[in-house]
Amino acid sequence: MRAYGLELFDRWTAMWNGELELANRIMAPHFTLRYAQPGAEAYDSIHDPETFARQIATFRAAAPGQRFETQGEAVVEIDDRRTGIVARPYGSRRPVAGGEIAVSGTDILRVEEGLIVEVWSVSGGAQGRSYY
Repeated sequence: MRAYGLELFDRWTAMWNGELELANRIMAPHFTLRYAQPGAEAYDSIHDPETFARQIATFRAAAPGQRFETQGEAVVEIDDRRTGIVARPYGSRRPVAGGEIAVSGTDILRVEEGLIVEVWSVSGGAQGRSYY
């Protein structure tokens, strides 16, 4: 089941990179988002895939060129019912005048029967802090 957890996190990352149709395939019909970053309050009231995809599109429009990638080693604890947790460090980079901003963070995805039902996310914040 480790391979399934890694694949799910890769699809999560692809969704954040603009493949918004994945929201309906990997997110449960009702879920909870817990984003610790300052300014992430918009995510507190999002509980369905369509609204989440629209918010990601808004986020991406405000940060053109931003790309996410997996980093570090994943922790995968998923059973045969595809229920459990996947946690993995990630990084993102976006171009800015005079260079780029690099941010590292960690996302934890709680999964039930193959769909994401809860997310915890922390990162280095809008000004960037990368640990890879």
